[in-house]
Amino acid sequence: MGTRTPSDPRLSRNRATLAHKVRYAIGHPGRVPAHLRRAARDAWLRARYRDDHIGYYRAVMASDAARSPEAAVGGGPSYERWLALGQMQFDYLLEHGLRPDDRMLEIGCGNLRAGRLFIDHLEPGHYYGIDISPHILIEAKRTVVRHGLQDKLPHLAIADDLTFDFLPEGHFTVVHAHSVFSHSPLDVVDQCLENVGRILAPGGFFDFTFDRTEGREHHVLREDFYYRTETLTDLAASHGLTARLMEDWERLPHGQSKIRVTHPAPDRAEPERSPV
Repeated sequence: MGTRTPSDPRLSRNRATLAHKVRYAIGHPGRVPAHLRRAARDAWLRARYRDDHIGYYRAVMASDAARSPEAAVGGGPSYERWLALGQMQFDYLLEHGLRPDDRMLEIGCGNLRAGRLFIDHLEPGHYYGIDISPHILIEAKRTVVRHGLQDKLPHLAIADDLTFDFLPEGHFTVVHAHSVFSHSPLDVVDQCLENVGRILAPGGFFDFTFDRTEGREHHVLREDFYYRTETLTDLAASHGLTARLMEDWERLPHGQSKIRVTHPAPDRAEPERSPV
């Protein structure tokens, strides 16, 4: 898949409109029952949690994980797809210089779709995964056991916000969040960007994916959020961070876009890491 540009009709599509939903239903009639079940579940959960998006999405994850831990973290229809998506994330960071001595924080680590590969690559104790869902973290521990990674001493912790107040200042050389902001309203994204600079080591970077639109920003059932690139890069800048779209990631077959956030380096361009 080539780099997506504003001329790509997918980037101007508003999936929240009635017209889009009707067209999608006509083109994919077999998916309508599942969508209706999801809409009914989400309506009940939104009424229960109201303005608490973290609580709401934790309940969504509990529901999805009960059916399939792999599908709950976006693994698609098969375990093979779960493996492939994790490998894609790992290979990309490896190409960008992920080193065994890096200290990595994975936000929304899920059941370690990519985390199992990061843990294996990094030195013992250098991987820290957080997630809002206790159900999916139980599955993450099972992944550690299934892949024999106990000696790598990965840290796995529950989180109920993205303030990172329990983590040390300037500690992590790599922070990673895949398919987190695609499920987050802007206030949650803002909270993360407001606080991630404190824990990010000098010269480190924070990579996150998001669902990109060049049209009107919107959401579907408050589960899937679509943002313009400049909305997120400007938000990072408002917290004293530098952000740029990673165009080489756009060429991969995954459906999301990626932004890299760093501390500003006003006197020189950001150096590209070299693999060791």
